[in-house]
Amino acid sequence: MVAYSEWRHNNVYEGIAENGNTIFFDTDPAHSHGPTPMEVVLMALCSCTSVDVVSILKKKREPLKGLRVTATATQAPAPPRVFTHIKLTYAVRGQLNRKAVEDAVSLSKNKYCSVSLMLEKAMPVEYEIVYSEDEPEP
Repeated sequence: MVAYSEWRHNNVYEGIAENGNTIFFDTDPAHSHGPTPMEVVLMALCSCTSVDVVSILKKKREPLKGLRVTATATQAPAPPRVFTHIKLTYAVRGQLNRKAVEDAVSLSKNKYCSVSLMLEKAMPVEYEIVYSEDEPEP
């Protein structure tokens, strides 16, 4: 796997993967051209674990109607502003077997999610599961 970054202008950088996919990073306080690199780390964590949980629940034939994973991170107060703690909230929708959901989240966190396992080498990553049969809030 290869990736690189090109400085485009001011505080805007373009990240490019070897397959050509791109993402713009913006370190300006307004972030009008894209997320910061640290925000992308959190988005990658949420996406990685979401893929696992959805896949596992589908294999278990659970009637999943929706999943939103939110990451709340604490950063060090001074540079380097590394994450010191992350809490994931899994908001699941559907009439689901709670043990199946708990097992799926646990498998993701402890076995399958590469991003989570990598980050846990540096800080605690905790989680909670919120169940709802309703539609998500906007």
